[in-house]
Amino acid sequence: MQEPGANQEPRTAVKRYWTSLRYGGAALAVWVALSLWSLSSVLHRHPFALFLAAVLLTARFLGFGPALFCSVLSTACLDYFVFVPRFTFAVSNGDLEQLGAFLAISVFAGSMARQKSRAEVRAERITREMAAIVEYSDDAIFSKSPDGTITSWNRGAERLYGYSTEEAVGLSVHQLAPPERREEVERIIQVVNRGEHVEPYQTERMRKDGTFFPVVLTVSPLRNAKGETVGASVITRDLSAQRQSEEAVRRSEKLATAGRLAASIAHEINNPLEAVVNLLYLARHDSANAPQYLTMAEEEVGRIARLAQQTLGFVRDTSSPGSMDPAVIMDEILQLYSRKLAGRRIRITRRYRNTSQISGYSGELRQLLANLLVNAVDAMSEGGSLHVRVAGTRRWSDGREGIRITVADDGSGISQESLRRIFEPFYTTKKETGTGLGLWVSRGIVQKHGGSIRVRSRSEGQATGTVFVIFLPYGYAVSRVA
Repeated sequence: MQEPGANQEPRTAVKRYWTSLRYGGAALAVWVALSLWSLSSVLHRHPFALFLAAVLLTARFLGFGPALFCSVLSTACLDYFVFVPRFTFAVSNGDLEQLGAFLAISVFAGSMARQKSRAEVRAERITREMAAIVEYSDDAIFSKSPDGTITSWNRGAERLYGYSTEEAVGLSVHQLAPPERREEVERIIQVVNRGEHVEPYQTERMRKDGTFFPVVLTVSPLRNAKGETVGASVITRDLSAQRQSEEAVRRSEKLATAGRLAASIAHEINNPLEAVVNLLYLARHDSANAPQYLTMAEEEVGRIARLAQQTLGFVRDTSSPGSMDPAVIMDEILQLYSRKLAGRRIRITRRYRNTSQISGYSGELRQLLANLLVNAVDAMSEGGSLHVRVAGTRRWSDGREGIRITVADDGSGISQESLRRIFEPFYTTKKETGTGLGLWVSRGIVQKHGGSIRVRSRSEGQATGTVFVIFLPYGYAVSRVA
């Protein structure tokens, strides 16, 4: 077994050797200075400069301790070899003052040189560390010139965009964006060239193979020593995995919404099925009125088909948005939940005014309205009033025209603490029955359609209740990255 101090002796020997080498180097610097002084007629007139240079070089490369030793040794050499009488340490008062001044200046200059050396070493180390961080970052980090030409490219950018460093350097940043976003890239270049930062924002970029992917982009200007903008640094973070996770959560919540409809749909379908059975029985035993019974049965089957079609709207995805009427979809949702509303004796007030069709995904709008309706019903245990309004309007913030949907109840309301968090994922006030995803998904649907959602609520006093207000613009091109 190796003894604890076995490794210490070689280390101590190396340390002693290095110390001897450093101080030997200091002595060598003094010897070189003295040799130059004695051999050169020009340098013979500047002995202080020679020995001070020896001190500075020693401090720069060997450390402050050897520099201090070099200062003392240089002072002794000046006294012994330079000052008259030579080869003796006897000095006059004037020479003593010069030697004292030289020693003080040497120590100070050596200290400054050492500090500068340490600062340079530290700066170099930090530069290497930062370069390594940038080079091996998972995010794509690259720099570009003021005209948008890529000048550097890290490994994260190689993985994300598919271009090697050799391929990317010299390309224009316009080639990293989809064709419809080239104007966006040009605006960013203009903003950065003015010396302004571009705050992180979500957008799309394009790989070498032509595929699009969602990203968060941050752009900052690069400045030279004079403060002039000489380019920009770009950080691109891939959101593909995050989008896939969010989409999976949205799909699961969508299926959960459809599942909550199962009981209501079962009741709604059960009634017309019973009617069909009875009408077929009557038609079989009353041939004279059979055509009338069969017509009535056909109407009931059509009712079942419409209910099934509405239910499929919650779980069917479409690849592109289409035209939809929010007022019609609101009526469908109220019809699907009519038995539940009647069972709780909830009065419904509908007000539709200046409604029109908008562009979007009807299945997602059904999910959005169903979430708000279920929340309103759950807030009213027995009895209450539910007000739904759909009206054409104009958004006050930007003047855009669209549809405003209002769902208001006089239920228990939401506390101020919960009101600040209701749109957070997995936050719920329903304890065992809530998933905490309904309103988070609902807000995502609204944002995807370029709209906005607001909520007001009171949970104390006589007038309690909650109001959700949704604005959806006309003719909005649904975002791919929302």
